[in-house]
Amino acid sequence: MSRPFTDKPEPMKLSISTKLFIAILASVLLVILSMGLATSWSFGRGFLGYLNEQALERMAPVLPRLASAYEREGSWEFLRNKPDRWFEVMRPEPEDEVRTRDLKNPLPSDLTGALFRIALLDQHKKRVTGYPSIGDDALLRPIDVSGKTVGWLAVTPFQSVTEAGGERFQQYQLRTSLAVGVLSLLLAMLIAWWIARTLLDPVKRVAAATHRLAQGEYSNRVAVSSNDEVGQLARDFNQLAFTLERNETMRREFMADVSHELRTPLSILRGELEAIEDGVRSLDHASMKSLQAEVGMLSKLVDDLYELSLADVGALTYRKSECVLNDVLKESLAMFQERCNAAQLHIDMELPAQPLVLEADAKRLQQLFSNLLENAVRYTDPGGRVEIRASQEDDAVCVSIMDSAPGVDPQQLPRLFERFYRGEASRNRASGGAGLGLAICHSIALAHGGSLTADHSPLGGLWLNLRLPRKG
Repeated sequence: MSRPFTDKPEPMKLSISTKLFIAILASVLLVILSMGLATSWSFGRGFLGYLNEQALERMAPVLPRLASAYEREGSWEFLRNKPDRWFEVMRPEPEDEVRTRDLKNPLPSDLTGALFRIALLDQHKKRVTGYPSIGDDALLRPIDVSGKTVGWLAVTPFQSVTEAGGERFQQYQLRTSLAVGVLSLLLAMLIAWWIARTLLDPVKRVAAATHRLAQGEYSNRVAVSSNDEVGQLARDFNQLAFTLERNETMRREFMADVSHELRTPLSILRGELEAIEDGVRSLDHASMKSLQAEVGMLSKLVDDLYELSLADVGALTYRKSECVLNDVLKESLAMFQERCNAAQLHIDMELPAQPLVLEADAKRLQQLFSNLLENAVRYTDPGGRVEIRASQEDDAVCVSIMDSAPGVDPQQLPRLFERFYRGEASRNRASGGAGLGLAICHSIALAHGGSLTADHSPLGGLWLNLRLPRKG
């Protein structure tokens, strides 16, 4: 039997502002309660304890006088119901009497009223004279005569004496504490509001922008209003949005370029085949050569795309071994010598006398140099010049290829290694190529732990600098 479907209410989600407000409010309440408890404990254990200690100190000099008086009189009857004689006994000694009369420096015990809280008890702890309201919480000190306890001197704690006025004091303290607590809560609310407005609003803006970014709105940007961590978060978000927007643009351009580059040779092939089929054009050597050229161009484009896709996933194989860079450069140049002669390009290659030995994949390096030379031959005006220089610097081998005019705009230099990017504004096929050669070269250089950079050539064209480590 299937269980009936029931809609369960979603748990309420608290915003970060609410959580922060609750945290600050709880912290303030905890501080107020802790302060109240600490004050109560300090008042009971500290201040009242001090007053009771002063009373005990006031009793200390009286004990021997009472013992002497009892030994002289033989009982406590000389003090019973005789307050004058009681205060005479309790009166300080002559050296203390001077201090008692000194209003600027009186005894601490006299200021706390300890004299009026002391009572005399007999050996059975029955009151003889002194403070009448002796309770069970009284502090007792024995009066010993000849090793026998003949009485007790008792002092009532200060808190017991002040219980009558304590309720009023307690109510006053409670009202004061409530007023301070309410003021603290209002202050906490103000602080929480300020924090939410100053600190959390930028975070909320970043969160909202992130939500829109996740929905594909890559043009979103967040205003940077500070230089703290929140401002850094906004800057990082803007950089992320810019990168995603740029990648999305490149992805669309890549798809458009792939479609264009694949459609063009296929359209030519289709047109040529239809012309042959309709008898407009005969299947001779010239038409076969034209078809083979388009097939070759299409095959090279597919191979280049395949190699780039392998490089992206790290599956492009490299079989590195010790090779001589001089031989690789000479073999690559020999492949383009005929085309250079046809374009009336002067090639000047300068290699060091000693062989440049490095650990690399010779076939991949030959592919790299072939693409670089292809770029130089394709985009250099007839009658121009191409210079190739190789040298050794520390633990690296450097190769530079410079060609003559035309040059490259400064804005185009950083984009030369992007896929399907070509320096000319139009995408006509006069120069040929799909704009993948330099991207493949850059990928091969990175796979060998090297670098490939572009700059303006002193000859007026493009200057490509390749740097490869000798040991891969």
